[in-house]
Amino acid sequence: MKIDRLISLIMVLLNCEKMSATKLAELFEVTPRTIYRDVEVIEKAGIPIFTTTGVDGGIGILPEYKVDKSLFTTSDIQTLLMGLGSISTALSQKGLIGTLEKVKNLLPEKHTVMANQIMVDLSTWMSNKSLLVSIDLIKQALDESRLLKFAYYNKMGAASTRQIEPYQLVLKEYHWYLHGYCLQKQDFRIFKLTRMSNLILEKQTFILRDFSPKPMDGSGWIDKKLIPIQLLIDHSLYERMMELCGEEHIKPYADNRFIADFLFAPDDYGYNLLLGFGDKCECIAPLEVRTELIKRIEKLASRYK
Repeated sequence: MKIDRLISLIMVLLNCEKMSATKLAELFEVTPRTIYRDVEVIEKAGIPIFTTTGVDGGIGILPEYKVDKSLFTTSDIQTLLMGLGSISTALSQKGLIGTLEKVKNLLPEKHTVMANQIMVDLSTWMSNKSLLVSIDLIKQALDESRLLKFAYYNKMGAASTRQIEPYQLVLKEYHWYLHGYCLQKQDFRIFKLTRMSNLILEKQTFILRDFSPKPMDGSGWIDKKLIPIQLLIDHSLYERMMELCGEEHIKPYADNRFIADFLFAPDDYGYNLLLGFGDKCECIAPLEVRTELIKRIEKLASRYK
């Protein structure tokens, strides 16, 4: 993504006196023209850039503006490394590896061990190659302000063709989403990448609109009526239940089993969650949830008769 390249470019220029546009282009695998465009963006951000011509010419940052390494504490660098590291694992973007190394160079050698004490890895155990291809296309569209076209499936499986102006790629709880202005709906929308297919990067560009990201705080579903339920779970589900409701809501029962209490959304998502635990989980209260689970189990079993 362009922002990643800009950060990397700034770090390179901070760590050298100057470098030619050709060498920078080779380093970042772009054209010299792209480098000069990036330099203009950096200048607009208030960072003083100078250029010199001739055999020894190049691009650099004014010496008086360069960052003193002593200004960064170990905690500062560790925070930067965690942020960049999590992005690199989620996007599998090789350009960020160079950025990580440059940030590490800001840290005194004696503190490198401390900086490596925490790592955030957002990659999945089983990568979705088609999703990674889509992400690369979206990143290119974001970088070049180009329209995207795709088929989008709603929760019921119905597809519609969408053409959008992409504005922001979001990773939320291991799921990728795209904020974009939908030309069909004439409004900003959030699209889940796994519901997109036949993604096409169009040649047509667009002029950026005023964009304020919509909050992705769960307000669309968390305001639903939640009811307390009680589950009898096998010990093999203990760790999963800790993630769902916290250790304080789990009590020992008997025969290596536990009682778990947590708030439950009585909808398809909630029931599918419980059914996904198989015979390792039994709802013991309230009765209406238990009854609904029995109905769904019987309906499922009838398909195999």
